[in-house]
Amino acid sequence: MNMKNISLAFALMLAGALVSSARAQQNKPLPPPLTEAGQRLETRYAAQLQALKAEIEAALPRLDPAKKAAFTAAHKAIKEAKAGLKKAEEELGKIGGAEALVGHAKNKWLPEAERGIAAAEAALKKANTEAEREAARKELAKWQANKAEGLKALQERQTALEKIKAEEPKLRRNVEAAKQALATAQERMSQAVRELALDSFLGRDALDARLVKCAVLTEATPRGLAEFAQQGAAQEALIEKLLNDPSLMKEMLVADGASGGRYGRAMEIYTAIQNASSRAREGVLRRLALAISLVHAEPVAVREGEKQTASPKYVDPVRRYLHFEKAFLAGELDPAFKSLTAWELRWVVDGDEPDEILAWGREMLRTYRPDHIRTSDEKWRYVSLVRTDVPYGSQDVKYDRPELGFYQNILLNGGICGRRAFIGRFILRAFGVPTTARPQPGHGALVRWTSEGWAPCLGAGWGSGWTKTRYDRDVDFLATTQARQNPEAHLMVQRAQWIGTVLGEKPVYGLESGDPDFWHGAALYIQQGIIANLNAKTLDAVGKDIAEASDSKEKIDVQAVEIAEADRKVMVRPDGVIVIPAAATSRPTKSTGKILFMPSYSGGMQLHYNRQGKPETFEYVVEAPAAGRYALRAKVAVPSWGQQLFVSVNGAPEPVKMDLPLTVGLWQTTPPVEITLAAGRNVLLFSRGHERERGLTIKEFTLTPIQ
Repeated sequence: MNMKNISLAFALMLAGALVSSARAQQNKPLPPPLTEAGQRLETRYAAQLQALKAEIEAALPRLDPAKKAAFTAAHKAIKEAKAGLKKAEEELGKIGGAEALVGHAKNKWLPEAERGIAAAEAALKKANTEAEREAARKELAKWQANKAEGLKALQERQTALEKIKAEEPKLRRNVEAAKQALATAQERMSQAVRELALDSFLGRDALDARLVKCAVLTEATPRGLAEFAQQGAAQEALIEKLLNDPSLMKEMLVADGASGGRYGRAMEIYTAIQNASSRAREGVLRRLALAISLVHAEPVAVREGEKQTASPKYVDPVRRYLHFEKAFLAGELDPAFKSLTAWELRWVVDGDEPDEILAWGREMLRTYRPDHIRTSDEKWRYVSLVRTDVPYGSQDVKYDRPELGFYQNILLNGGICGRRAFIGRFILRAFGVPTTARPQPGHGALVRWTSEGWAPCLGAGWGSGWTKTRYDRDVDFLATTQARQNPEAHLMVQRAQWIGTVLGEKPVYGLESGDPDFWHGAALYIQQGIIANLNAKTLDAVGKDIAEASDSKEKIDVQAVEIAEADRKVMVRPDGVIVIPAAATSRPTKSTGKILFMPSYSGGMQLHYNRQGKPETFEYVVEAPAAGRYALRAKVAVPSWGQQLFVSVNGAPEPVKMDLPLTVGLWQTTPPVEITLAAGRNVLLFSRGHERERGLTIKEFTLTPIQ
């Protein structure tokens, strides 16, 4: 493409972007016009804001200009040192790139050319006609030329590698020097922060009442508050109540404030929740109510199946609260839920799933894979469902069922990284565990809360991506989670940020996410000091090897369980029905990895046949009171469609096929199949094995005599 065409293409692309932007602006709903009452309210709120700003500015410490300049210079030095380190590491990294090019020529290009030559020579020998010989000669010439090019490329690449390898000692020294320069710059910053002596000011709450009110007025804007308050006396009263409650405003701001600055709507939701439940006024349920109010101040659209119409367009925040309250009181949520802060609860209640799908998620996992709930490995708790039961690949997505929910369809048909991260976050939220999206270039992943800190899952480690939060870069999100482990110290960070907001600074919540002005910068460097004093852990990622693969290469420990005698006993009821507990196998008698025995939430034990691993059989010995025909049924939990189980009775060469119903992971009884038993001892051998085999959980079998 010539330069003229490139310029034309760019112009068309720019014009298209401008048209799209204009259409987006046209589709964006205009704010409601202010009534006469609304205009008076806006004037009142604006006056309050201006008065507060003046009071706060007058109360701020008078900073020594030289010390402030030293802080600014130290920040600049850190930026330059980071850039220098990045450049030095990139230069050193060229060695690996050069080695890879040599390896490609040696191990792929030339061997492929040799194979092509050998194949062409063989074809030439076998040729029977002149046309066949001519085609073989052309093919041979092509591969010989390709080999010559490969040899030339190999020589050039080896020369380039030798040249850069000769520079390796120097490049490594440059990296070490850049690291030292960064360490020096960071120490200089630590000294600059100490000399500013902001801790004594930021460590006191004397200014908090004015600061938080000013911050709320700034984030909400006088006009935004007036738009809400002008709706009626009740709405105006809610704004007045909020602005006269410093403690509540502070709690809201500590939890990162109302989405979109919609504090009026947040207050409305918070009040509605407390009216709906008296339990929402203390403890974790109060924090839950607050988190839901802040998150859902901007409506969260519901994601559901194509034909589902029962759910409203947006998540109902009061119903969402009542859903989690009921689950908490029933003991269905993670035990740590009761200790979560309002900020942490934000990352539990921001999901787009309908409430009934959240309930399904908990029931499904309790039924189908209770071991994922009970595992001691916190990083994999709940989300291990992705590792075991959501295969990588989009080939089956076309089979999604419109009558089912979005997350149910992921369990049915798997998906690539985005869908797997979606269901991973969903199942964590269902059990009340904080989580958020952590995409990285070309890949979707997640980060999740554990009692030891937040951990990445299904992708690379910290520093590889970003979050869809105010913290942007994932390492900046990590930093706030670590500093928040000391809530009192972290208040200094937020006070500095509130001051920056009051003074009109652009909010920057991470040193990797932007270039902060003075107060936001001071907040973030103070935060660094808090993290260092805490010796906060930075947890490694899990699931790297299944980021884009179905099966993990990591060793997964098989949990040993004790099977009670009652769960091993085959019973004959008075009506002649034989009941076979799933754990009553004669082979295997303990978990193998492919076949897992686990305690059931419905009592007793259950058997899980793992999706992963080589096929195995399992068998039962049954004493039949009488010979004859029996209807065999199984109580099963099946996550996907097209699943089967085969049973062979007493070594019969042709097994009987049992078609398994799609239960979306919940208990259901299979349609009966007919088998014939001998009087006395019988051996029932069960097997699986077909190309779309997925996991299967079995509670029990029943054999009913056919009259």
